[in-house]
Amino acid sequence: MSHVGVPRGTARKRRSVALLATGVLTIPVLAGCTSDSGDPTSVAVPQDIAPASRDRVADGSTLNWAIDAVPSTLNAFQADADGATTRITGALLPSLFPMDAKGEPRLNPDYLESAKVIEREPKQVVLYKLNQQAVWSDGREIGAPDFVAQWRALSGKDSAFWTARNAGYERIEKIERGKDDLQVRVTFSKPYADWRSLFSPLYPKEVTGSPGTFNDGARTTLRNTAGPFRLRSVNKPRGTVVLDRNPRWWGDEARLDSLVFRAVEPGKRTDALTEGTVDVADIDPATANSIALAARYRGGNGGPPAHGPGAGITPAAALRSWALAHGSDEEAAETAQAAREETREAVAVYAAEQKALSGFAVRKSLEPSYTQLALNGESGPLSDDRVRRAIARTLDRQELADAVLKPLGLPAKPPGSHLALAGQPGYKDGSGALGEQDTKEAQALLADAGWTPGGALRSTRDTKAGSEAEKKKEEGEKPAAGEKAADEDKDEKAGKKDEKAEDTEKDDKASREEGEYTVGDDKPGSRSSGGSGVTAQDKQPGGAAGAYAPAGTAAPAPAAVKSRLGKDGKPLSLRFVLPSGPGSQSLRTVGEKIVAMLDSIGISTQVTKVADDSYFKDHIASGDYDLALYSWPATAYPATDGRPIFAKPEPATDGSLLVAQNYTRVGSDHIDQLFDRAVAELDADASRDLLKQADARIWAAAGSIPLYQRPQLVAVDKKLANIGAFGFAAPRYQDIGFTARQAAGPPANGKK
Repeated sequence: MSHVGVPRGTARKRRSVALLATGVLTIPVLAGCTSDSGDPTSVAVPQDIAPASRDRVADGSTLNWAIDAVPSTLNAFQADADGATTRITGALLPSLFPMDAKGEPRLNPDYLESAKVIEREPKQVVLYKLNQQAVWSDGREIGAPDFVAQWRALSGKDSAFWTARNAGYERIEKIERGKDDLQVRVTFSKPYADWRSLFSPLYPKEVTGSPGTFNDGARTTLRNTAGPFRLRSVNKPRGTVVLDRNPRWWGDEARLDSLVFRAVEPGKRTDALTEGTVDVADIDPATANSIALAARYRGGNGGPPAHGPGAGITPAAALRSWALAHGSDEEAAETAQAAREETREAVAVYAAEQKALSGFAVRKSLEPSYTQLALNGESGPLSDDRVRRAIARTLDRQELADAVLKPLGLPAKPPGSHLALAGQPGYKDGSGALGEQDTKEAQALLADAGWTPGGALRSTRDTKAGSEAEKKKEEGEKPAAGEKAADEDKDEKAGKKDEKAEDTEKDDKASREEGEYTVGDDKPGSRSSGGSGVTAQDKQPGGAAGAYAPAGTAAPAPAAVKSRLGKDGKPLSLRFVLPSGPGSQSLRTVGEKIVAMLDSIGISTQVTKVADDSYFKDHIASGDYDLALYSWPATAYPATDGRPIFAKPEPATDGSLLVAQNYTRVGSDHIDQLFDRAVAELDADASRDLLKQADARIWAAAGSIPLYQRPQLVAVDKKLANIGAFGFAAPRYQDIGFTARQAAGPPANGKK
């Protein structure tokens, strides 16, 4: 699974968002469940974690959980914290209000007896009553000193602390001890609706108490923790982070002896599963499909294995499964027996893989994140909101969602909100503020903005001063015999160049595999020039291959060029940047469909494929794109987390834009005001109403178009319980374990 995504850096934790590939997966569809959210039509896909009561989970064993890489920091508030940081610290540190299955924050009784607003006037005051048994791993009580130290580190007042965000902490005026050591009284200088987002994770004062320990001390170790597990070791060369039971944990004891997070590259997950080095791994649809086939054929004729997982796979069944997996249809698979001698070795390897994979199940749900089409409104054609709205109304979002989710057997309803997902309490479909897909309306918007068919051929700006032919043309006179009009001369040159186009059609097709190419003008008879994405017909519009116009007669433009939208002699062409990595196939599939949709109304797109590791940093964040696809994680605190994503960019002193996380560069003062009012509104319903108004205006601005909620596919050992595709909810680490006592996976030292 490729991690090409956008972290909510300054708003919440810096965490990557995975981009999953599409694929064909024959697994039963998950049924959606109704929600009590603000939109009665919204549904939430339930989590898929093989739930089991704790008495059914065996005590002991080691679980190996795949992560992309050992995190560079264990401090979740630093800029380079990622998804692995979040996953690991979730088992080690207090989270006061983790998200539940509906994406709503819920009080964690392991750490809090209660937490509520006790005063609103003259200032907001929140009183936390801590669990009497809650202690750090060194035996010290969790208390007010830890809250104070974290507030001072994250308030933004001391630049010596290298923190990625201070949202909410800057509103705190003071923190005091309550009636006793187990009470913490927090007073805010300004009302803060999302106060539950604070102090999660909560670090001990030994980490947050000084810039040195905050900046460097917590990067590779945490000596003091307060979760069901404690940190035993971090070994970057070996690629492991090892946790074991916390002997001072006061809650339900962890069922596992050890929890090992093992670095496995996304492309090597299938090998890791078959080799038995991991028990749990996020996977792509190709691996999920392999697991589904292994389950289907594990008993030869579909029956149970004879002796353990996969033991009953017969050579015939393995061959048939192998043929299906490698592209043969049912009939070809049946007749593939004749080739078994030639494929014996491949089938043997495949059968061994199937045997190993049959011990895994694919847990699936929808991730708490959505993929969007971003339209960069900083400059160029997309700075016009009419063009952005036209593109948005050209898209068939249902078709795009279907392309990614239907093959996986997942519900494919496009998101209706930028600030909540289906099933969350604040969800409401606000897409009506933009309007449904309507090609005629899109064309009308483009025409209103001056972009018309053939507009790229009519230029009033590029005429050379003093051209007699042009002067006569303007005056309605014909050019003298032997005198060519300027356009006519260009047409003749274009015709000569296009004579070679047919011979290079195959090369043009190959150029699309990687790098840049233009869609819309790359019809048969045109040729990409030098990998720049500009075709011969782009350079010399109006020419027909091999045609020479009589003196005084303009050569006819090809129909494809005439249908291209343009204005003042310039075509409407947009640069579409996509990641090129193997785990980003779904984005490229969606991108291709978007290109075809835009092409149908005359908009050309120059597709540029770039390496995954530079996609966000060098293109999205820097604004080097017109169109792009990336994902945002859902949040329980949209008033806080949504503002930097959709806030109006402000000009800096050097002339650049300060965009925060608004990488589309589209915003308005009104949207900012609605966020500001929502984050200061302590009435939850009133705050949500303000956010729904903000979302409607975000839709109308058409800088970000949500396309689909991202799929979540997790391979899990069939004997494991309470782990898999968690959806919105945070894992409950102490409940995870095997349903039968066994030595699961390799030991924590990584040896078999």
